[in-house]
This record gives sequence, structure tokens and C-alpha cells, in this order.
Amino acid sequence: MEIRIASDEDWPSIYPFYSAIMAEGRTYAFPERQTLDEAKPWWMEQPPGRTVVAVLDGRIVGSAKMGPNKPGRGAHIGTAAFLVDPAHRGRGVGRALGEYVVQWHREQGFRGIQFNAVVETNEPAVHLWKSLGFEVIGTVPGVFDHPDHGYVGQHVMFRRL
Repeated sequence: MEIRIASDEDWPSIYPFYSAIMAEGRTYAFPERQTLDEAKPWWMEQPPGRTVVAVLDGRIVGSAKMGPNKPGRGAHIGTAAFLVDPAHRGRGVGRALGEYVVQWHREQGFRGIQFNAVVETNEPAVHLWKSLGFEVIGTVPGVFDHPDHGYVGQHVMFRRL
């Protein structure tokens, strides 16, 4: 699997699984039913951030975006978000993207990475992030309207670098 910086030309290949994941309504509180053009600024980061794609057998199967969690005095802590094409889940795409994100933040001189909103019922993501050294430092109760579980919490997860 190759992980490389995403280009504008990659967006039409990312958008179908971005749109499918938002329609599932289980992991992100992003707007649903966005058009290709409406969704692009929600995912394609501008510097100092970065968006990457995971490519397997010539096909984009996942993407991550990363950068400072906050500007100014908060810019020493990074954040990230991840998408894995539902057809390619369970094949190590998320782990490869997670490892890339940790390394990128380390190389850029960040002191830690904070995930602001990991849906507590997203057990595969919580397990993955814990296995990569993140810890749950708090859970905001009832802030995510899950289509199956109703109002559930979102974890704030953190890893020191």
C-alpha cells in the first residue's frame, strides 16, 4: 500500500466513499448529501495541514487529513480524521493511515495529537487508536446522534509525541 499526498485530481476518487461514510451517519458529524464541490473543503486540507490517500493496486482506498488542532498557541498539538472505503475495511488501511499520521506529526515537530470527536460506539476506531498509543482522556456524553444507538458520547483521545 502506498500513502501519498492527495492532489485535487484525487478528490473525485475520494468523494464516493466520503459521501457513503457521511450517509452512514455513524462516525462523523459532517453535513450529509453534500455535492462533490460542497464536500471538498470539508476534507481537502490546505497548508499547514495535509490530506493524503492510501492507494492499493492503483485504486484510492482511504484518505486522512491532518494538521494543527488549533491555531496560534494551540498549534503545537495536531489532529486528524480518517476515511476508509467501506469496500476495503478490515485490510489494514486505517492502521497504515494512522501510522503515517503519527509519523508526519512527529516529523513536523508537534508535541501531541488530539482527536476531538471519536464516536464511542465506533469500536474498530477506538481499538485502533488505542493500539497506536492514544488514550481516551474524556467522553462528552450524548453529543452524537447515532442512527442505531441514539445519542452517544464522543471520546477525546490523545497521544503524546
